[in-house]
Amino acid sequence: MPAPALSVIVTTYNRPNALRAVLEGLLAQSRDDFEVIVADDGSGEPTRAVVERITAAFAGRLRHVWHEDKGFRAAAIRNRAAAIATAPFLCFLDGDCVPMSHFVDGHLRHASPQRILRGSRVLLAEAFTAACENGVVSVHQLDKAALREKCRLGDINRSIPLRGGFLDLVRVWISALRPRDWKLLRGCNFVVSRNAFVAVNGFDEQFEGWGYEDSDLCIRLMNHGLAIRRAPAAACVLHLWHREHDRQFEGENIARLQATLRSGRTLPARGITPPAST
Repeated sequence: MPAPALSVIVTTYNRPNALRAVLEGLLAQSRDDFEVIVADDGSGEPTRAVVERITAAFAGRLRHVWHEDKGFRAAAIRNRAAAIATAPFLCFLDGDCVPMSHFVDGHLRHASPQRILRGSRVLLAEAFTAACENGVVSVHQLDKAALREKCRLGDINRSIPLRGGFLDLVRVWISALRPRDWKLLRGCNFVVSRNAFVAVNGFDEQFEGWGYEDSDLCIRLMNHGLAIRRAPAAACVLHLWHREHDRQFEGENIARLQATLRSGRTLPARGITPPAST
């Protein structure tokens, strides 16, 4: 098998039907020069079963990393997945974000070692999400006309991020005017070079509980010299509905984020490689 151009790291936790929909979307890509690593934040047996059932279809391009369930530790499991990635670019994708068929191609056409490539998303309504997770609808197979109709019906919240053409070029161009706006990042869908990720020592594993570990990484990458850009419409994802996450640690994580903003640092307190002892 040729070396992959992109490592897609899919973060998941106890949502096997959503993960199945995401993996099916990745199987339907217009190109296959990528690998998939499921970064499992402590899920139970149903998630493992989904991965095992679909592994053969990926023909050696799918791996599964897992750690014990000790609460929300997305930063840590993403680091563990990134540590075994082999491609020059890493794509971080949430396990409830279904990619369309040109997702990988859209990211790879615009990826750069000097760039954080931020993908967009559209949100699915609760009832439509249930149909997708139950296998009634293969959402990754819907074309643009069908998605526009779903928008009209209220099944998705908007269709503009899915449209190509002139409007898409304008959206990408406008993002170039905000190269250091870390708030542009969508942590559920972005690409960065593996070299840059390693240079800033990955996610800060001190971020536990929901929130801001992706923003912290983005800021440190910018401090390292990278700019943020919007990816084209092809790299948009369909974000399945879910209840709001428990935010009991949000205040602590915001404080950590603010410390990064003040310091201008590139390295985390606890990253993919532990700091050298003194």
